[in-house]
Amino acid sequence: MKHLLFTVTNNLVFDQRMIRICTSLSKAGYEVTLIGTKNNASPPLLPGPYQQTRLNTWFKKGPGFYAEYNCRLFFFLLFKKADLLCCIDLDTIIPVWLASFIKNKKRVYDAHEYFSQQKEIITRPRIYKAWYWIERKFVPLFPNGYTVGNCIAAEFRQRYKVGYEIIRNIPLLKPAKEPSGGTHGKYILYQGAVNEGRGLEYLIPAMNQVDATLLIHGDGNFMEQTKNCIKTNNLANKVLLKGKLLPRELDTVTCHAYIGVNLVENIGLNQYYSLANKFFDYIHHLVPQVTMDFPEYKAINDQFEVALLVKNTEPATISNSLCQLLNDKILYERLRQNCIKAREQLNWQQEEKKLLIFYHNLFVK
Repeated sequence: MKHLLFTVTNNLVFDQRMIRICTSLSKAGYEVTLIGTKNNASPPLLPGPYQQTRLNTWFKKGPGFYAEYNCRLFFFLLFKKADLLCCIDLDTIIPVWLASFIKNKKRVYDAHEYFSQQKEIITRPRIYKAWYWIERKFVPLFPNGYTVGNCIAAEFRQRYKVGYEIIRNIPLLKPAKEPSGGTHGKYILYQGAVNEGRGLEYLIPAMNQVDATLLIHGDGNFMEQTKNCIKTNNLANKVLLKGKLLPRELDTVTCHAYIGVNLVENIGLNQYYSLANKFFDYIHHLVPQVTMDFPEYKAINDQFEVALLVKNTEPATISNSLCQLLNDKILYERLRQNCIKAREQLNWQQEEKKLLIFYHNLFVK
């Protein structure tokens, strides 16, 4: 049995992509260990068919956290028996490369996103310089890897001469739950990280023109700005911050939403090439959505028509699209029916096949 180690810097309980990947590989006969971080607010680990380890740190954010966590992770990996080490994004790539090099073990890069091109990085020159150096230095040292969309894979191929597979972050296909009947009281849902570049400072004022309630489920580095934006627009009774939920709890909230929202600012290639988890979550819960007219979303929407695409994040643009979905029942029902068709093709059962072939091929070379 081959032992695979996966490394992240986030909380293991909420990382749905890693839960899916580790579960699939464990069920396929691999021994899997997922390594993440721990803080005082960390909920208990969810049971699963794979091992989970949390590394505690004194620093909880910023450069101190990354430096400390990478040091602790390196020594953990160095003395942990494994056949393959996989880093998720750039923030654990250095200890994974160093430990795999010293131990002469296989290594894989899982690019959840185009890390160096995030808005919160490219808008800070010193931080961008550091992360871009890490990317240019270490990604070429990981010839085996995969990412979430064709656009990021093409960028990596052009810049770093690596041919990465495409394994999208799509939910497991389960029986669809019908949304509750009627239109009164239906809510608009934003789920996921409350981070920079997610359009929240435009979505919130847009709600002044929308006759519905917005629920925001998530947490992140833009939470204080989000609270201030709600206060500034006097929308405390209309835009509700509901906090972070466990995946199974979020499923219940999503399936009862009337409209999903997936907004991304066009600042940085990570945003422009994004293919967010929530895009597929809305599809699987039969929730028509307002999302961006960016390459990955457009390609899927051209095939299935599950969303209204917006060209920009101006509040008027957002409010017009939300009102259109609220008021045009024929359009709404068409998008909902298309979600039923799309989820039959866009699901983890299909993506899982590519994942298992990828790891099988690594060990038969």
